[in-house]
Amino acid sequence: MSVIYNNKTIIPIGKPIQPSKPAVSRQSDKSTDFEKVLQQEVLKQNEVKFSKHAAERLENRNIRLTKDELSKLNEAVKKAAEKGVKETLIIMGNSAFIANVKNKTIITASTEDNLKDNVFTNIDGAVII
Repeated sequence: MSVIYNNKTIIPIGKPIQPSKPAVSRQSDKSTDFEKVLQQEVLKQNEVKFSKHAAERLENRNIRLTKDELSKLNEAVKKAAEKGVKETLIIMGNSAFIANVKNKTIITASTEDNLKDNVFTNIDGAVII
């Protein structure tokens, strides 16, 4: 196939471009996948995150959190938010955590050994679990 442009014949090189065929849609599969992703995102938004510093502290101080403990941390941050707290100290068992409530982020973590003679600054609330 050739095209005439300004009285010159233009011959295309290569294969002609074919319009793409519409993909076969499986609406039910897509909506199910979307619902799963949406539910996961909603759960992520409600869960606390750990800053790099906090993750290092957890590792260095050998602090292992169970699902139940993570749930308690989430609940503590939620309670602090309800009271208008911005930065909170959370004491849970033999561990202490500092959290940025607005970002739902644990900033640092400490154990009982590290808590002795320690002063916590830049917090405006505390939650004891």
